[in-house]
Amino acid sequence: MTADEQFSIVAANQVACDDLRAVFGSRGAAANCQCQRYKLRPKESFNALPVEERAHRLWEQTNCGDPDSAETSGLVAYLDDRAVGWCAVEPRPAFGGLVRNSRIPWLGRDEEKSDDSVWAVTCLFARAGFRRRGISRAMARAAVDFARDRGARAIEAYPLTHSNVIAEELHVGTCSTYAAAGFIEVARPTPRRAVMRIDF
Repeated sequence: MTADEQFSIVAANQVACDDLRAVFGSRGAAANCQCQRYKLRPKESFNALPVEERAHRLWEQTNCGDPDSAETSGLVAYLDDRAVGWCAVEPRPAFGGLVRNSRIPWLGRDEEKSDDSVWAVTCLFARAGFRRRGISRAMARAAVDFARDRGARAIEAYPLTHSNVIAEELHVGTCSTYAAAGFIEVARPTPRRAVMRIDF
């Protein structure tokens, strides 16, 4: 059985908000961040935003519990009817912090940051207790299909070049995870970070 056959991966608006809450958990880096680091509004401070507000924004962004919504901000992976993974994937400009504040994706590249036909994966993780089962690789592959089906002309990710880092940094994924999904390295802005991409 391949990793993709083990998991059911669906748009986050199709899942119950309780399932989304279960993936992020109640402690640790994911519970603290609620996938808001790249979603902050101009002049907002991450530490000044209470975690309850971060969670509320995540629910609004995903439209969890609203299967009729045409918009969502990511994917959720299921294993045996349990929500076990999260992948943030949207048009690149939706990640305001990535476009405004992050230097790494743009070093040495001539990119139009506001091009919404380029999608980005900014977060990719498996829930505690379900790691090292291929969930992240399956979600990376699903993100490619998700973006392509919604008209993207390209999809990018900004992974770490090695996994010998603190756990909080691994949310961006690793090069090997994205390479297994067909991404090609197009830039190495720092020794620790790469830009990987698929052009459709």
